[in-house]
Amino acid sequence: MAKKKTTTQEPLEKQLWKAADKLRKNIDAAEYKHVLLGLIFLKYISDAFESFYAQLKAEEAMGADPEDRDEYRAENVFFVPPSARWGYLQSRAKTPEIGKDVDAAMDAIERDNPSLRGVLPKVYARGNLDPTNLGGLIDLISNIAMGEAQERSADMLGHVFEYFLGEFALAEGKKGGQFYTHKSVVKLLVAMLEPYKGRVFDPCCGSGGMFVQSEEFVTEHQGRMNDISIYGQESNQTTWRLAKMNLAIRGIDSSQVRWNNEGSFLNDAHKDLKADYVIANPPFNDSDWSGALLRGDARWQYGDPPTGNANYAWIQHFLYHLSPSGQAGFVLSKGALTSKTSGEGGIRKALVEARLVDCIVNLPAKLFLNTQIPASLWFLRRDLTNLQDLSNLHHRDEILFIDARSLGHLINRRTREFSDEDIARVADTYHAWHMTRIDKSSRFVNSAYEDIPGFCKSASIERVRELDYVLTPGRYVGLAEEDDDFDFAERFSELQAELATQFQEEVRLNALIIENLGKVAVNDG
Repeated sequence: MAKKKTTTQEPLEKQLWKAADKLRKNIDAAEYKHVLLGLIFLKYISDAFESFYAQLKAEEAMGADPEDRDEYRAENVFFVPPSARWGYLQSRAKTPEIGKDVDAAMDAIERDNPSLRGVLPKVYARGNLDPTNLGGLIDLISNIAMGEAQERSADMLGHVFEYFLGEFALAEGKKGGQFYTHKSVVKLLVAMLEPYKGRVFDPCCGSGGMFVQSEEFVTEHQGRMNDISIYGQESNQTTWRLAKMNLAIRGIDSSQVRWNNEGSFLNDAHKDLKADYVIANPPFNDSDWSGALLRGDARWQYGDPPTGNANYAWIQHFLYHLSPSGQAGFVLSKGALTSKTSGEGGIRKALVEARLVDCIVNLPAKLFLNTQIPASLWFLRRDLTNLQDLSNLHHRDEILFIDARSLGHLINRRTREFSDEDIARVADTYHAWHMTRIDKSSRFVNSAYEDIPGFCKSASIERVRELDYVLTPGRYVGLAEEDDDFDFAERFSELQAELATQFQEEVRLNALIIENLGKVAVNDG
């Protein structure tokens, strides 16, 4: 008797993505992103409005007015005028004018909700978006909350929005990494910082993923979301719009998430902010950051950063905005751990000697869509410089190094992500180390933490001095204890294959450049 096959149904968000992607046709992913995410956002605010509208309708006898905009503002619900409500648009989905109707709906919502002005996309009447496909998208999104209780529909829409952000980032490749940090990296940062309460700041916030994960972390650990306030800044207006929608669909107050095209260095939108947590993924090795205009700036307390690389400008910008007990966790190019160019080594030395560096995590390759540059996580704490609890005194003179290069798994040929188990392993190691206590003999006691060769090492500041303030975890954690059956020949063959692949890619790119230069020369001729 043949065995009956069991089929596992794909999650709703994956089914929706596949269906929506089929409707994309000839539209580039970077443009289609705004079409699809804008509709999901419109569905969210319309659902929230309709829910509160029904409540007010039921209370009309007691003086409630379902069409009074102030009623909605008082409850932090966006007011949606009749021509922008999802039911109306769905009824028009099969008409040739649906694109104009959706653009008009976006305009109407912005007029009635000042906090959304300049945020919503008006791209639906363009010639490359077929009205039939747009109507298909509207019908598709209408089914997102089907079968869900009303209170769950908003959560589902938020989950779909976040999932689609990640899928669009993958579809766009390198450009996608400019607005999206992979969720597993953000989850690791948040799991290590544990921002339960206070002010959370991201001065290069992209599409707002750091804030979303911070709020989710608090909720998952039964904290109070209102105990967190968020502050952000983004220099790319299109990305800022995504952040505003991403946060609004989660019910997160984004009033302090600012945009200006000058960026955080030249135009700091939160000059007086002292944050409890800084969480960020700044651009790697940015050479165009206007450093020459900022020599001697008050933020450079540990040395002027080089004008040709913003890495140490970002570090000091983060520190400048930390409260006296604040913590920072951020992604940075791995080169910043060793570089001595234009005074960077001196700044790094000053940070170590000031007892600001808490932990360094070496990351595996292929975690970031927009670059293949190796990266690391830095964790800084201001409270290490002024510890009142003598039982934690050892943290003044120790730095935890974690080498996580062996963790993670490939989700496609070019992209790796951490599993929840990977995240827990790194975060638990960090927290166990922080829970270490010392007795009067300066011996470590009452701790679940222990050094693991090849993975983690609590190194003394003296040891860091001996290594000339190089902060690469591999220099401290040593080599892992290899299994007896480790096949060196096999690993050598793998490395040869990887190098051959990289060489072929470089050859292909060089040939493409030469071909394009030839075309330019012919055209100029």
